[in-house]
Amino acid sequence: MPKYVMQGRYCENVLEKRAPFRQAHLDGLTAQKAAGTLMTIGPTKDLTQCFGIYEAEDEQTVRELVEADPYWQNGVWTEYNVYEWIQAV
Repeated sequence: MPKYVMQGRYCENVLEKRAPFRQAHLDGLTAQKAAGTLMTIGPTKDLTQCFGIYEAEDEQTVRELVEADPYWQNGVWTEYNVYEWIQAV
């Protein structure tokens, strides 16, 4: 199955803005991981970007997961890109 990298950008004041949506966000990620779609995800240390690796049928599936996330729906993530990724090792 193809793998995809999602690169997203956080809003200003991310720690404050994400607080009301954090648990729903984490619950959704946990469900994606249990389903085998999400391999890993996390922020950069400076909390300006996030990166996730997905294993999915197609790019559209990844985009639907991102856009259903409370962080996207509530402006915590302000933009994102999805790239098909070839795992070399």
